[in-house]
Amino acid sequence: MNRNLARLAVPVGIVGIVLLLVVPVPAPLLDVLIVCNVLLALVILLTSMFVKKPLDFSVFPSLLLVATLFRLGLNVASTRLVLGQGFAGQVIEAFGKVTVGGSLIIGAVVFVILVVIQFVVVTKGAERVAEVGARFTLDAMPGKQMAIDADLNAGLITDAVARQRRAEVSAEADFYGAMDGASKFVKGDAIAGIVIIIVNMVGGLGVGMLQRGLSITDALNTYSLLTMGDGLVSQIPALLMAVSTGMIVTRSNAEADLGQAASTQLSQSRTALLIAGLAAVVMALMPGMPPLPFLGVGAGLIIASRRIRPSQEGAADGASDAAGAAGSDAEQDPTRRLMEEMRVQPLEILLSPDLVDLVGGSADDLLARVKSLRHKVAMDLGIVIPPVRTRDSVELPPSTYAIRIAGVEAGRGTAPSGKLLALGDFLDALPGPDVVEPVFGLAGKWIPAEMRHSAELTGATVIDRVSVLITHLSSIVMANAARLLSREDVRVLTEGVKAVSPAAVEELTPGLLSLAEIHRVLQGLLAEQVPINDLTRIYEALTLRAKASTDPEGLIESARLAIGPALVRRLVDADRLTVITIEPVLEQSLVQDLRPAEGGTQLVMEQAKLDAITASLSSAVAAAESAGKSPALVCAPMLRPALRKLIPLPPSGVPVLSYAEVTSTPVNIETIGVVRLGAATVSA
Repeated sequence: MNRNLARLAVPVGIVGIVLLLVVPVPAPLLDVLIVCNVLLALVILLTSMFVKKPLDFSVFPSLLLVATLFRLGLNVASTRLVLGQGFAGQVIEAFGKVTVGGSLIIGAVVFVILVVIQFVVVTKGAERVAEVGARFTLDAMPGKQMAIDADLNAGLITDAVARQRRAEVSAEADFYGAMDGASKFVKGDAIAGIVIIIVNMVGGLGVGMLQRGLSITDALNTYSLLTMGDGLVSQIPALLMAVSTGMIVTRSNAEADLGQAASTQLSQSRTALLIAGLAAVVMALMPGMPPLPFLGVGAGLIIASRRIRPSQEGAADGASDAAGAAGSDAEQDPTRRLMEEMRVQPLEILLSPDLVDLVGGSADDLLARVKSLRHKVAMDLGIVIPPVRTRDSVELPPSTYAIRIAGVEAGRGTAPSGKLLALGDFLDALPGPDVVEPVFGLAGKWIPAEMRHSAELTGATVIDRVSVLITHLSSIVMANAARLLSREDVRVLTEGVKAVSPAAVEELTPGLLSLAEIHRVLQGLLAEQVPINDLTRIYEALTLRAKASTDPEGLIESARLAIGPALVRRLVDADRLTVITIEPVLEQSLVQDLRPAEGGTQLVMEQAKLDAITASLSSAVAAAESAGKSPALVCAPMLRPALRKLIPLPPSGVPVLSYAEVTSTPVNIETIGVVRLGAATVSA
């Protein structure tokens, strides 16, 4: 019930404020509303003093607008009563008597001083501070975002903490942006108050003299008192709100509220208080100076300086301890800093300073796309790639990014600001130098973003900068998945399998294979872009093979055979597998050329024979691709590992499958070519 009332309080209040503008309000009710207005401004001011950081009072900009509208509504209601009845309630009359004090001139001067304090000093200063704070907060957002990502990639914070800190950065930017606009309400309110006072004064004189028949003196005395009272009850809350605005925008994040922080920091120097007290005593002894005020204040400062001595000594001891700890930390900091700098990041993206805008707070920025890429790689290959550290580097040329794996650059490209990459065959009419897309080697041009539509009309494919970088990163990650799989990753994966299928793990490791040997097998699979999602089946196959031999090549082939259907299905197009075979005589000859080696079996043959086989395979692949098909080379199981070492992986090469892997899946097989020593035979 209370929650529902709280939700309805503001909407009902807004409707009531609108009614103030059009519906006459009786004087007793106006007294109550004026008191509520003054106390609301006082509560807001005190709240702004007790919050520890501006975001703790994030509703302040909206509250400022509501309070300003409420105050203007009261001005309209009071003006209606002043001009219509010559009486606007006891509160306004009492404030008018206090302000005028028996003299209209003194009252006018006091009122003008209040207006000057609010408009020229407080309001103008708060508006400027809010404007500067908003600009600097927005300018600092990319750097803060990158600092959060650096801490996350370094493992200093968790994903939840990173999300919380990003939300705080975004909320801070929104708050200061809102305060920049809300400060204009304060300024407008001050101007409106001055205009209303002038209108009330002139209108009151006109109503008193023309409608009520009062003399100019009586009209001036009557309506000036009401006008000053009305202005005062409006300007005091307005002044409190202006001070609250300045208080909020000048507060920095702190561990204590304003009062506690001020008292602690003002009393931190005993010497300062003592000197100020002695200065007050000296001024009391000067001829013509009233001695009592100076002596009283000076004695108070001296007594205060004496009273804070014990706490200061304790603070000194604490400072000494802190200095010792800081000295110890200072001795350790260089070592920790060096170790942090020495630590090689598994995966990094370096951005030239002009590309920092790629890292922003939108849902489609670089960091969000990297997160999506990590999920995609996990689904495709079965591994979780390490967090991608993103940082700027002044060593890179403008508009350049670099991708590093284990500290070694694996790729580099460009992504000019304000540009899009157009790929196609008819780009001559588009501006910009010719470039080559880094992944597929396609010809393209970086064109201005506003020319997207023109480029698409020419049939070009237009890609944004983030997509270009993510595609490049994805290609590098896929090609280097084996390097990115660490021993710790294998341990985590193994524990995951053990939770689901404990028998598969307990029988395999550590009895038959060590974690290092399993790591080597999984790296061998990933080196051929074989997904390791089905770890349970892989571990079961390794268990059977390891009982006979722990040869890495044999273990890899056993794992491949266990997941053979998945390998074949990746290459099937329209329920048909297109293959290139090897002539039986040539295949038997290659089997005889196999020789054992430290890294597994390898083919030892004459260079001319190798060149002839390579040329025949290239011819068969080219013929298949011209027919719109993506073939795979099929050979004997014992020959597959050695051939794999000679033939590159796609996209520049072809997959190499064994007969056992192909026949493990019921699929239609179409032989499109045969590799021979002379030339390839291509089927029609």
